[in-house]
Amino acid sequence: MVSDHWKPYVSRLYALLAATSCRAKGREIPLDRGFARWQALTVSLRQRRGTVYLVGNGASASMASHTAADLAKNGALHTEVFSDLALITAVSNDLGYDQVFSHPLSVRARAGDMLVAISSSGRSSNVLRAVRVARRRRLAIVTLSAMSPDNPLRRLGAFNFFVEAARYGVAETCHAALLHHWMDLVEMPSPRRSIARPAGRSR
Repeated sequence: MVSDHWKPYVSRLYALLAATSCRAKGREIPLDRGFARWQALTVSLRQRRGTVYLVGNGASASMASHTAADLAKNGALHTEVFSDLALITAVSNDLGYDQVFSHPLSVRARAGDMLVAISSSGRSSNVLRAVRVARRRRLAIVTLSAMSPDNPLRRLGAFNFFVEAARYGVAETCHAALLHHWMDLVEMPSPRRSIARPAGRSR
């Protein structure tokens, strides 16, 4: 039965999320402290009118785009994801897909901006190249990875969130939860808007 598999799956997700590792400059720190520092960095960036860049491939690209939209709409932050079709194909054709994030980042990023790099394997070459550019440009770098604890992406960020999930679907689900929690921490209250109802209609 489906129910025989659902509860163990949920329990596994809970265990992985509860055991999420956070490192700051290579040293393990409590997860709540990691989120608090990420929140503070983001709020400071918003006050300075900086930009949050988010990169990833496949499902991670979808999460990057989703999170960028939420941060812009609900967090009053300037965000960018390099998902424009013309940009992707031009960079991939002319320079190679491994530069699809690093090249536009090298042109647009300014010191003090933030890069959020998402990769389940932590080994995607285009994501790793983007992180290296971000380091040279002196961006704040936050990475989300999974699979192997010694993946290279985990060693490159100022803050590294790692989920020890062995399967892509589980890793992606956990990363989505981490990103939503970050969004909740930096969300701005929305001003109330009065909506006029059409005359002669009732609910």
